[in-house]
Amino acid sequence: MSDPITLNVGGKLYTTSLATLTSFPDSMLGAMFSGKMSTKRDSQGNCFIDRDGKVFRYILNFLRTSHLDLPEDFQEMGLLRREADFYQVQPLIEALQEKEVELSKAEKNAMLNITLNQRVQTVHFTVREAPQIYSLSSSSMEVFNANIFSTSCLFLKLLGSKLFYCSNGNLSSITGHLQDPNHLTLDWVANVEGLPEEEYTKQNLKRLWVVPANKQINSFQVFVEEVLKIALSDGFCIDSSHPHALDFMNNKIIRLIRYR
Repeated sequence: MSDPITLNVGGKLYTTSLATLTSFPDSMLGAMFSGKMSTKRDSQGNCFIDRDGKVFRYILNFLRTSHLDLPEDFQEMGLLRREADFYQVQPLIEALQEKEVELSKAEKNAMLNITLNQRVQTVHFTVREAPQIYSLSSSSMEVFNANIFSTSCLFLKLLGSKLFYCSNGNLSSITGHLQDPNHLTLDWVANVEGLPEEEYTKQNLKRLWVVPANKQINSFQVFVEEVLKIALSDGFCIDSSHPHALDFMNNKIIRLIRYR
């Protein structure tokens, strides 16, 4: 058996064998470690490759097993494909193409389920009436919660390109609040009468906007209308068998399905 070889790929260290690195002789790695191409070294004497270190683990595992093993929630297929192209591991490139076809077929049929909750709470804040004169005020505030689940990760990404939180005077995509690739929870408030703008930031009160219409979502009715527009344009239709008609009309549960 050959001695272990340590690679520094973009700052991440991997240890493997010469036999693994040359398992596909026509690849760039095969050329590098068979002496056909020169290699660079880091300060510790490890072979250095200036590429993404995180996804290299999947490439290395493929060299070991000739099998593509990815987690179910893998979200960096484009990056892995580019890295496979760089290393020119042709069987891996073909395996990735097959995987993408498989994922595309799985995405065609999809389910979307949204559960909505609403409550009213009191918000307290100070109002500046004159220089150095402040008064304590309060107002009722509508607070909204939407739990969104979809078997289509791509649809949630589409939704994230349309819905934005307004916080601290800036808009930020809701995609940063994905709990996992299939589940998104949204919490926001309607405009509060008399509440100064700086109080939204101070009390961490987020408002919800839809773009490019630049419309603020101040009610569940508007939220449902906008989500339905996005979902219907993506091929979804209302599931007439579920939920109960009253739940749908009262904006409590929305379920849509897509068959292609």
